[in-house]
This record gives sequence, structure tokens and C-alpha cells, in this order.
Amino acid sequence: MFNPPHPLSYIDSVQAFLREDWGTQDWTTASVPDRPMAARVVAKQDLVIAGLTVAEQVFRAVDPAVAVNFLVADGDRLVRGTEVMRIQGSSHGILMAERVMLNLLQRLSGTATLTRAFVDGIEGTGARILDTRKTTPGLKLLEKWAVRCGGGFNHRLTLGDGVLLKENHIAAAGGIAAAVEAARRVSPNLLKIEVEAETLAQVAECLALPEVDGILLDNMTLEALREAVQLRQGSGRRVFLEASGNLDLTRARSVAETGVDFLSVGALTHSAPSADLSLRMD
Repeated sequence: MFNPPHPLSYIDSVQAFLREDWGTQDWTTASVPDRPMAARVVAKQDLVIAGLTVAEQVFRAVDPAVAVNFLVADGDRLVRGTEVMRIQGSSHGILMAERVMLNLLQRLSGTATLTRAFVDGIEGTGARILDTRKTTPGLKLLEKWAVRCGGGFNHRLTLGDGVLLKENHIAAAGGIAAAVEAARRVSPNLLKIEVEAETLAQVAECLALPEVDGILLDNMTLEALREAVQLRQGSGRRVFLEASGNLDLTRARSVAETGVDFLSVGALTHSAPSADLSLRMD
């Protein structure tokens, strides 16, 4: 697990988001008095909250004098109506930060909420839910943190965190064996190598290569996944198996019950609906 992204790691992004939202001037906010005000953020649905630190940084970037008091913590399950935070400060500062802050908080909480649904859906199987690299450019660390808040686990944070030989890498190398040999030759000795397999014959080929640490079982039927698990057991190898492709909440548990170790779900970061939260001035 990694810690929440440090505020300094995304302050430039927050400032860019604000510039994008403001354009040349916020004429609406400029038309109302600037005076001390209080506000609160409220959950409008049951959800898992994520992104509180970056939400606070949005207020800080607009007006450092705005005070933010959290009433919950990242990863908490909230019921509809729960107060998430209270804000005090300049009415202009609160209003100019509101939309960007909510956009980030809603998106990240949506990812955390969907992740928790998958994690709960396979509870007791021994398998784990993983994210993928199908993230939003500029938000990757935050989205992967949101997955952790929902109880999931991260695959690779960056390309340097492991070798994953997919079909295009294998095609470029001239086959699985050649791709694995090249990867072991150029990568650090302790870095794990995972290979994508679309057929059981490819699974068997991977199991015969001692350099392979894991196999990504791509778009396989439940029967094929079970056979892949049996092949792994029969090989005596401690190779991890990761199921991927077309995984939704209706199918996840059946896939987990085949005996695979991981389910990687791209939808966690590319298709999660934003959670519903609102800011209200008091």
C-alpha cells in the first residue's frame, strides 16, 4: 500500500484545474458580496469517501485563509445525509473553489464506492481486486489512492514497477518465450514478470518458463479459468493468476471462485460513476 499522494505532488494540477474553470474572470462570484461565511459538504447518497486531502488543497489554492474541518476520513463508508466537512472563510474563496473541489471529490469517491462494491462482492473467496493503468492522465495517483480507499489493491503505479508482457509486446518480440527472455535480460533481477495468456496452451507455455512470475488470464470463460488454476496446481509453480476482461459485479464472484488470485478491473478508474455530494452555504 502507498500513502495518500502528498499535496505537493498535485498542487500544479489543482492550479491548472482552477485556471481552466475560471477562464478570464468569475463574474458570478464577483457580483456577490465577499464576507465571512460557513459551508458544509454533504453526501447525497450512500458512498465511500475518497479525496479529502486534494479537496482541501483546492480551497488552499484559492484562499489559504479558508479553514476546512473534516468530519470523516478517506475510506469511510457514509450514508446519505452525512456531513463530510465544514468550511469557514471568505464567501468568494468558497464559491470559486466549489466546483473543482466537488468534481474531484465526487470522481474519487465514485471510484472508491465502486471498488468497495467489487471487494464486498468477492468477500471470502481469497481473491483480491486490482486496478489497472486505465486512469485519467494527471489523476492517476489520486485514482489509485481511491481504489485503496475502497478496499482494492494497486497493480502497477508506473511502468517501472513490473513487467507485463501483453499481446502486442509478445507479437513484437516474436513469441512468449522470446518476450520473456528479453524482459529478464533488460529488467532488474528482482522485478516480477507477468505474461498475458489468451489460451490454455499459452498458460502451459508460461508455466514451463521459470522466469514467469504471473499470468494474466485475458477474457477466459469460467471453465477455462478453472482449467488454468488446475494447470498451475499441477505444475508445482507458485505463479500468481490474474483474471481480466469484461469483469462486472454480476460476474466477479464466479470468477473469484475459480481459484484465481486477482481480478483486475479497469472499470474502477475508467467507468465509475461520480458519487453525489453537494456544498451548501450556511
